[in-house]
Amino acid sequence: MIDRETIDRIYAAANIVEIIGDYVTLRRKGVNYQACCPFHNEKTPSFVVSPSKGVFKCFGCGKGGNAVTFLMEHEQMTYPEALKAVAKRYGIEVREKELTPEEEARNDNRESMFVVNGWAAEYFARYLLHENEGMSVGMTYFRQKRGFSDATIKKFGLGFCPSRGDRMSKDALAAGYKEEFLVSTGLSLRRDDGTLYDRFRDRVIFPVHNISGRIVAFGGRTLRTDKTVAKYQNSPESEIYSKKRELYGLYFAKKAIQQQDFAIMVEGYTDVISMHQAGVENVVSSSGTSLTTEQIRLLNRFTRNITVIYDGDSAGIHASLRGIDMILKEGMNVRVVLLPPEHDPDSFARAHSATEVQAYIREHEEDFLTFKAKLLLGEAHNDPIRKASLITDMVQSIAQIPDPIQRSVFTKECARIMDIDEQILVSEVGRKRMASTGDREAEEFVRRQAARQQAERQAAQLPQADFPGNAAAGSSPDALERELDRYLLKWGHCSFEFKEGRNMVRYNVAEVIFGELDADNLHFANPLYNQILQTYRAQWETLGIGAEVPVHHFLTHPDPEVCNVSVDILTSEDHYVASELWRQKEVHVESEAEMLAVGVPKAVALYKSKIIERLCAELHEKLRDENLTDEQMRDIMLRLSKLNSGKVSISKKLQRLIL
Repeated sequence: MIDRETIDRIYAAANIVEIIGDYVTLRRKGVNYQACCPFHNEKTPSFVVSPSKGVFKCFGCGKGGNAVTFLMEHEQMTYPEALKAVAKRYGIEVREKELTPEEEARNDNRESMFVVNGWAAEYFARYLLHENEGMSVGMTYFRQKRGFSDATIKKFGLGFCPSRGDRMSKDALAAGYKEEFLVSTGLSLRRDDGTLYDRFRDRVIFPVHNISGRIVAFGGRTLRTDKTVAKYQNSPESEIYSKKRELYGLYFAKKAIQQQDFAIMVEGYTDVISMHQAGVENVVSSSGTSLTTEQIRLLNRFTRNITVIYDGDSAGIHASLRGIDMILKEGMNVRVVLLPPEHDPDSFARAHSATEVQAYIREHEEDFLTFKAKLLLGEAHNDPIRKASLITDMVQSIAQIPDPIQRSVFTKECARIMDIDEQILVSEVGRKRMASTGDREAEEFVRRQAARQQAERQAAQLPQADFPGNAAAGSSPDALERELDRYLLKWGHCSFEFKEGRNMVRYNVAEVIFGELDADNLHFANPLYNQILQTYRAQWETLGIGAEVPVHHFLTHPDPEVCNVSVDILTSEDHYVASELWRQKEVHVESEAEMLAVGVPKAVALYKSKIIERLCAELHEKLRDENLTDEQMRDIMLRLSKLNSGKVSISKKLQRLIL
């Protein structure tokens, strides 16, 4: 837990131009710097870095933040990891507050496991490169059998574990590493007599990196032809490793995935490494295990587009189709590439250049529906029973898609491919989705419809407020909370005059907003907007009315999400900018004070109206309870009447503001 004083020193030292300049080529434009955004593909630069404010903002994809949140987004670091990375760059000692004994023990154990894995990775690599056995067995396999260059071997940290059963374990103990961490990481196994022996003995080693580049596990491949020996041996689940949450190669692929906005999914370690060596770097693997929901969600942090590559003669394609349904269920877009019969991704990458591999993928990738139809239709052989089963299989996949528009498009395409009535497929897709959520959904729908009709009959007897020009309808409470935060961050210290009766009264923006909210004991529902509100209030109460609250309180906020939202608000465009032609022709242009005199009270009034609407909706929901007593019913109706009176009052106020 890093203390606030250290965090402030880190932010004070961080040069955002230097840090971001390590990842993109920044070019000065006036007082700021510009570049093509590293988070999405673009040809015209829309990524702006402001050294004076210490923030970045992409006006293309909307991402924004400070130097620390840039590292979090680009390198997929946690907040503490990003702070430590910046601190290390500028030579700042990181002081952390005291943890509980339980937290300290857990952190110490995790860190010790990472340290042991780091030592083991160096040990395996050194043994591969400098020991006779490693060079004659391991290097021969990597260089001659797999065609890996020395640079590739070094990049992925490949290694070899000695064939003598306990040599690595003994060397680790001699180097001062504890038995408990050798066992908990899975590097060593314990015999009945308590002595240790090596899990990966006599195997070539593939280190598994997590998203931050730390080694969490190892995969070991035997080079023996003995069928009784398992081909692959992998690290067991541990405090630092869960195989369902890791993707092999993601640490090396994440930047290319972000830049190209799609990931290529292959099966094994060597598939990933050969593709990288060929120059195709947006490649990951589930390490030979079945794809999991956690792995898909991890990949979803970088892109929503996945291309799955299958071996040309893969007998496991049918089993792998389940993975496609899982990807669809997470709302991601799936395309499929089938390699020529004589190739797998490893051999295909070694036989072709990067340009040829990329061209083959572009020319042969198909959407999941077309691929599945071709694959299964070839097996149906015009058999109507098999064809019906195929259609059911395809409908099952379409039903996984959460987006209704995409689901509709694929349903229409499936009807065309399979030459079947579209309405039948629509009905079947709906039934499959209903089945996946349970039949109770249909019953609940019917119940809600009846309850809604009852509530509408009750509410129809109440007077309704008519908002001018439907002013409140277009703004959600979230949007209005953001708007009020915008007024605070940009103009909270400013004043405006407002007519009350015959007099003009001067108000401070922050004073009006806090006064109106406090009068009705209101707090923002959105936790991020509420944090901005409360942070501003704390500084405003300390500095006094009319004092400008420094924006660094928000741009270096301990919560990175608050920082990103604040940057987004502060860099957002105002509603309009008056043209110079208007000024020359002496056309009246609304001043900042005039804009605030209308905008601030209107935003507060609209926000209150939305709160009233929410409360009314909650009361209407209570009216649907058939077990309400007469007294409870009268109480709800009385409260609804008072709330509607408030809506009428706000409506009249809004009419005055608009007129």
